Amino acid sequence: MNRERTVWPYGLLFLVACGLFAAFVANVQLSRPAPAINADHAAARAKALAELRAAESRDLNQAGWIDRNRGLVRLPIDLAMQITEREWRNPVAARSNLTARAEKAAAPAPQAPAKPNPFE
Repeated sequence: MNRERTVWPYGLLFLVACGLFAAFVANVQLSRPAPAINADHAAARAKALAELRAAESRDLNQAGWIDRNRGLVRLPIDLAMQITEREWRNPVAARSNLTARAEKAAAPAPQAPAKPNPFE
């Protein structure tokens, strides 16, 4: 007795299962309601993005103070590169200047006054 197994019913069953799964996924995708477009929210986000980009552009292209007390300024990149190139013509002086500026910029903030003793 020769028992041969036929494979085609299993293949057909697999194809039917894949088709049913695809139909189920399509049904779920089509039955889910699309989110409503909120025009006011979109306009507010666009305005906020435009303001952010304008501030970034201003910060990149104009000089300004970062911390006036510590003497930190923000410079446009091309101006900063020109100043750096001019300073580093004398590397020894530029290195000492850079070290002094880094120490000044990294100086710790003053400590808050200690709380008075409640028994005084």
